[in-house]
Amino acid sequence: MTTDLPARMLRLLSLLQTRREWSGNELAERLGVTTRTVRRDIDRLRELEYPVEGTTGHAGGYRLAAGAAMPPLILDDEEATATAVALRTAAGQLTGMEETTLRALAKLEQVLPARLRSQVAALQQSTATIEWERRGPRTDPATLAALARACRDHESVTFAYTTRTGAVADRRVDPHYLVASGGLWYLLAHDRDRDHWRIYRLDRITELTPTRHRFTPRPVPGGDPASYVAGKIASAPVCYRAIATVREPAEAVRRRTFALATRIQEAGPGACTVDCSGDHLPGIAQILAGLGADYALDADEAVRDHLRTVARRALDAAG
Repeated sequence: MTTDLPARMLRLLSLLQTRREWSGNELAERLGVTTRTVRRDIDRLRELEYPVEGTTGHAGGYRLAAGAAMPPLILDDEEATATAVALRTAAGQLTGMEETTLRALAKLEQVLPARLRSQVAALQQSTATIEWERRGPRTDPATLAALARACRDHESVTFAYTTRTGAVADRRVDPHYLVASGGLWYLLAHDRDRDHWRIYRLDRITELTPTRHRFTPRPVPGGDPASYVAGKIASAPVCYRAIATVREPAEAVRRRTFALATRIQEAGPGACTVDCSGDHLPGIAQILAGLGADYALDADEAVRDHLRTVARRALDAAG
């Protein structure tokens, strides 16, 4: 039971920040007080200008709403450490967030207790990040944050989506999961108009709008969002076809190739096929170079022409 008022108020604020909505009975049970005490503590938070809303429905409840300014976050030791490390790692990973991420990290580290500051420093000193030149599309952080909220709150959204052919169409979906792969972010959602699961690249989403309509989450086919998205990416239409039959078992090839695991299939004793098809010729050549074994290639002529050019350059360089 939390009898000390300041400690109880901090605990109450922390609970309100961890979930979208709490019933009065749940809060009372967590704090070890009566629902009447919870109501008084909620009123105290409101007097301190924390935007706590009361909700209607069976038994009612409370939630921390958006206000004029963000209230102080209450983090435990593990949460604070994880946040600091994540901010340090994430700096520069999303368009427009490099400087903002570093400012947030500076604020957090300034107030960390000494025992946590040393933990974070040790983690940062023992890790490093290699920054590669980014040539592909990058995700808008506002879109990523809005979709993360919609997935968490089970709220339908609408947006304009640009397909791989350049066509733009309106979509109305129930967002379930965000999946990162190969430098891109994907949204796994159930399309309300087509009544079917769909995968959308976040860099192709514009005009994102929450609908304030709640939905009941559906089970993802196969039970694993990442595996489902990987399988769909592997089977998506591409510009260039390239299938390699490798003279090694599939498991050995999986350990050293850049190809998606779902694109590597057994093809008899000691052999497998690797689907290297894609929209980017240098990327196809990179996957083939990483196979690490002899292979036969069934590919479009554009792929073969590119490989011949790459091979001639390599031979010339080798003297």
